[in-house]
Amino acid sequence: MQLNTAQVRAALPWPALISALHTIFTREVHSPIRHHHTLQVPDEPEATLLLMPAWLEGEFYGVKQVGVFPGNSARNLPGLSSHYMLSCGRTGQPLAQLDGNELTGRRTAAASALASGFLSREDASELLMVGAGRMGRQLIPAHMSVRDIRRVRIWDRNTEAAATLAAELQADGIDAQACDSDGLEAAARQADIISCATMAAAPLVHGEWLKPGAHLDLVGSFTPTMRETDDESMRRCAIFVDVKHAALQETGELIMPIRDGVITADSIQAELSQLCGGEHTGRAALAEPDTAITLFKSVGDSREDLAAAILAYQSLTR
Repeated sequence: MQLNTAQVRAALPWPALISALHTIFTREVHSPIRHHHTLQVPDEPEATLLLMPAWLEGEFYGVKQVGVFPGNSARNLPGLSSHYMLSCGRTGQPLAQLDGNELTGRRTAAASALASGFLSREDASELLMVGAGRMGRQLIPAHMSVRDIRRVRIWDRNTEAAATLAAELQADGIDAQACDSDGLEAAARQADIISCATMAAAPLVHGEWLKPGAHLDLVGSFTPTMRETDDESMRRCAIFVDVKHAALQETGELIMPIRDGVITADSIQAELSQLCGGEHTGRAALAEPDTAITLFKSVGDSREDLAAAILAYQSLTR
């Protein structure tokens, strides 16, 4: 069975996918640290092969293969491509091959929505999306599936991209508006939830802008030199992550402020497995839940890929 982009999207509706992620984070899943391999490409920049395996013993196992080829820009081809292979955990027989880009985008957005269910205020109604690219298009409906979002504001360095996304949402009947290039601060000060999915290396959202009770969702930073928010946010916010050991190694969102003594690794309140397993109840457990400012940083985890692939496969074979 092969599932293309449209088929993966159709097989992973937000409520079912968020529920599948919640379940997988309560189970005993084997998920080794992702494998990084450098590939030499003659007369071109080095490429990278990433392998992300995970398995449920006796049930399923899967591997996501990601290829990053910077030289593709000269060919007008995407620099990143990926696919996911799901196999039977009893016989090893392949079950499904899924488009990895769509799978990754949807499970990433679903993880943010899952965290928001624990960390944002139940009455959150205004969402600011920072970044109008592929992930922004996933994150907005994912967040809207867990909170009654009535107004969406979009900011991007490319104001045309923000306007295009706002028009797409308006066509679906959503109160959406693109921010001016200098309108990020004003929008952030009003937002109940701020979701960031950019390639920023320097902070875009500043902690002093966050209003009491706000929730900050950070998706973009995936290297030690990237970050989307500043030290003040890390000081002010109750910090949560998807996977603690990976986040501490991979994202500048944590590496930089820990290095500079702003926070420590112990500043992380909990990871998704603890929220889903009931060890930490999220906002409800904070000292002043109505006014506390929460922050969720995701770096991605192979358990999420596995849960999404199983859901897609089972939805098409029932």
